[in-house]
Amino acid sequence: MVAITSATPAPLLHTTVIGWYEANARDLPWRTPDASPWAVMVSEFMLQQTPVKRVLPAYAAWLERWPTPAALAADAPGEAVRMWGRLGYPRRALRLHAAAVAITEQHGGRVPEDHSALLALPGVGEYTAAAVASFAFRQRHAVLDTNVRRVFARAVTGVEYPAQATTAAERRTAAELLPASAGTAATWGVAVMELGALVCTARSPECASCPLLRHCAWQRAGRPPYQGPARRGQTYEGTDRQVRGKLLAVLREAHGEVPQARLDEVWPEPVQRARALDGLVADGLVEPVAPGVYRLPQ
Repeated sequence: MVAITSATPAPLLHTTVIGWYEANARDLPWRTPDASPWAVMVSEFMLQQTPVKRVLPAYAAWLERWPTPAALAADAPGEAVRMWGRLGYPRRALRLHAAAVAITEQHGGRVPEDHSALLALPGVGEYTAAAVASFAFRQRHAVLDTNVRRVFARAVTGVEYPAQATTAAERRTAAELLPASAGTAATWGVAVMELGALVCTARSPECASCPLLRHCAWQRAGRPPYQGPARRGQTYEGTDRQVRGKLLAVLREAHGEVPQARLDEVWPEPVQRARALDGLVADGLVEPVAPGVYRLPQ
């Protein structure tokens, strides 16, 4: 990434994108005025690498069972893994449980408003801390997820895709574009994110319907193709991730201890199956309770 190349003044970008958002935003439960900071935090954990349509039912079930951090903290971490279901990347469930414990023990059961306190919670990184501070508490923070980075790469910098990992230049761009008003900044963050999710998509951007079409540096440059390192696609079939998911599905459904023989039934290749199971144990997602007997963490 390089310095900002867009000729469009930042205030015009703000009003254009926020105006589009107010007319086109999806009606999502974590965006309602009565959504608690805990609800916002749960949504942010779940939405990492998982589409909204898959998150919605899991989010509703999670908050029905654990409407507060203290409710989750009082339950076993294995129950969080069980409720996570098939959202994928189940370590997020353990991290959310650990965050709930820390919130309960260190913050009186209330999600902290302070950005540094959020960042100190287990499982909360730079993005999640900024997102919760911004979306739950209407604070002024640059929120840089994949969608936001892609919008900035195209509309502001003039390239098709951002770098594989967030760069210092991207952070400077986000900071320079952040509105001065905290409330406006919070709306700007979610509005750019929504634009990237619905219009400025990775594979088939709907440029003709984009509110930034006349202001987009990538469009003005003739939509040059991506010139960076090959973009890695995600595979699933036949991977250790798939095997881990099958093993966890057995343990989630069992509601108790599971013998090795039951786990052996879900995948025919013994070396890969053993490697996947060892990885689950190492990640704290599965507990061995006796030789050849396993359960979700207690």
